[in-house]
Amino acid sequence: MATHETPTLQRRIGLWSAVAIVVGSTIGSGIFRSPAGIADRLPGPLPMLAVWLAGGVFALCGALTLAELASALPRTGGIYVFLRDGWGKLPAFLFGWAQLTVIRAAALGAIAITFAEYAFRVAGLDPAAPERTMQVRYAAAIAIVLTATFNYVGVKWGSLVANVTTIAKYGALVFIVIVAFALGLPATGGHFTPAVPPGSFSISAFGLGLVAVLWAFDGWADLSYAAGEVKDPQRTLPRALILGTAAVLAIYLAANLAYLAVLPIEQIRGSRLVAADVADLLLGSAGVAFVSITVMVSTFGTLNTVLLTAPRIFFAAADDQLFPKAIARVHPRFGTPSTAIILCATLGVLFVLARTFEQLADQFVIAFLPFYFLGVASIFKLRRDPDYAPSFRVPLYPLTPLVFLASIVALIGNSLADASARMPTVAILGVVALGIPVYVLRQRRRR
Repeated sequence: MATHETPTLQRRIGLWSAVAIVVGSTIGSGIFRSPAGIADRLPGPLPMLAVWLAGGVFALCGALTLAELASALPRTGGIYVFLRDGWGKLPAFLFGWAQLTVIRAAALGAIAITFAEYAFRVAGLDPAAPERTMQVRYAAAIAIVLTATFNYVGVKWGSLVANVTTIAKYGALVFIVIVAFALGLPATGGHFTPAVPPGSFSISAFGLGLVAVLWAFDGWADLSYAAGEVKDPQRTLPRALILGTAAVLAIYLAANLAYLAVLPIEQIRGSRLVAADVADLLLGSAGVAFVSITVMVSTFGTLNTVLLTAPRIFFAAADDQLFPKAIARVHPRFGTPSTAIILCATLGVLFVLARTFEQLADQFVIAFLPFYFLGVASIFKLRRDPDYAPSFRVPLYPLTPLVFLASIVALIGNSLADASARMPTVAILGVVALGIPVYVLRQRRRR
């Protein structure tokens, strides 16, 4: 008699595909869009570079900590699993709830809108024109559906797209850096002085700038969500998380130095796409076209990796019966969490049709911070478990996770202290808190 086993997720992601997921999910639109806002808050070369370095160090501290946790708990869901095993089912459910209601849909929407805007630019159309507003959003929705399709039909296809687009976007940034230093720096002498102009630094401005930097760095943790599909996870996960995050930090610092080599800080402050302005000065219209295509490839690749990793959170929560069981379905032919991918993509499409880029980006970062805190902090509880056996130990423990946790506390405190950011922060955290009664009601119904 034939037997029919329930299909399960398979380990098919190797080291370099895992590194590509880390780099690909991190490098999106942030390094192209964020420098202007950061330079506006910190209009001095040294403060601007310092906030990028600080954000990179914080991300690296978080990645090192997650590398240990992932090596001990290499299961689908990543931070969800660390929260569940470290703090219990309620925080894990709230993470899944926040991902469902705010985080992932907002992230997909913000990235997809940026992709669509530059697709219109490459086509010679002005995406800022009033009649283009909904056209841009429809194009963004189509991009979400397309990348969801790649990941629906197999992790092999999702990994392939991640590998190709990551090489393309990283290579393009390296090219911009080389051209800036080879052609721009000899002509301008650089714009690195005065290093700290009067009024270019304050603690409050640094904190707000750091929020934007962490948006640009976000993605370093995404590989952990697909940990259940990584080959030899005890070795591969730590290496990929560390290599990928370090590679992103290196290219981000190099890119900002390259921008300053060509443009003064005042011009960077007013540039929506500083890389395009640098390329325009050095290479003319061909340079602008090159950067626009680079942003398209970069954001499309990030969309793909988000739809490769994020549905695994919903899958893990459903597998624990915290979400409806149907979301844990694995496609019998493709071996992917098909229902979770459809759910994630559908929410992304709904958000992208209803909200602006700024609304999507702001709510995404603030909603994620408490869970980054709890996920990294779980190391202190899990290390007391006698069965906890990681293959990698975070260096300089407990300093490394404490540095990351301190940065999260400072960022949330700064957002609450800043009058312009206070109400949006409270509103977003309120949406997350609404998950508590939902959890209680679901648990009662199950009993």
